Amino acid sequence: MVFFVTGGSRGIGAAIVLQAVREGHDVALTYLRNAAGAEAVTAQARALRQDVRCRAYQLDVGDSAAVDAVVEQALQDFETVDVLVSNAGINVANLAVSMTDEEWEAVLRTNLTGAFYVSRQLLPAFLANRFGRIIFISSLAHAGISGQANYCASKAGLLGLSGALAKEYGRKGITSNVIVPGFIETDMTREGMSDRHQEFWMKYCPQGRMGTADEVAKAVTFLASEAATFINGQAISLTGGLDWTP
Repeated sequence: MVFFVTGGSRGIGAAIVLQAVREGHDVALTYLRNAAGAEAVTAQARALRQDVRCRAYQLDVGDSAAVDAVVEQALQDFETVDVLVSNAGINVANLAVSMTDEEWEAVLRTNLTGAFYVSRQLLPAFLANRFGRIIFISSLAHAGISGQANYCASKAGLLGLSGALAKEYGRKGITSNVIVPGFIETDMTREGMSDRHQEFWMKYCPQGRMGTADEVAKAVTFLASEAATFINGQAISLTGGLDWTP
């Protein structure tokens, strides 16, 4: 299969790219500014499997015209795409009373509107093949976290978007699901997670730890596999058993 992974140059996205490569899948990954990270991921992919293709594309997922152009190029380069993993995301924290229009719009544009743009552009290929797997990476924040109204709204929106796609295209061989990670050890969580939240998580999470990007990646490739053919319109939590935060 061919994977198209947005935000694949670091963190969870990079782990998804490398897990797909390990399992023998070709991968097109996108990045916004982290060209060095994208180059490093593609180099790791080549080291893992010389018999698979992995190629990086610079893309602002919130730019509709750019999405159209990059998806079309990937479809030419790989002949088709079978799996979309919509992972690209940003976080700009602020209390709601102080949040600017720009802070709100930037996060929604990347995290939710961008996910829609990429899905929309790949749907014709999925429909032509009568096969497609759409996997959105949401967050435990979809239920609300203090100081992140924009991020929470964007991640909650992915659940509604996925549900709509699951219902519209399930009969066409296309499934759409969401993975809802809890706190996962990545640069983004290390930089953005307060000491108070980290202490809370470690105290109350039944497994007593944060998750790993590799655990998320393996859940993604499972949803793309034949074993998950009848899983559609679902939100699957990877939280270690803790599904709420202060």
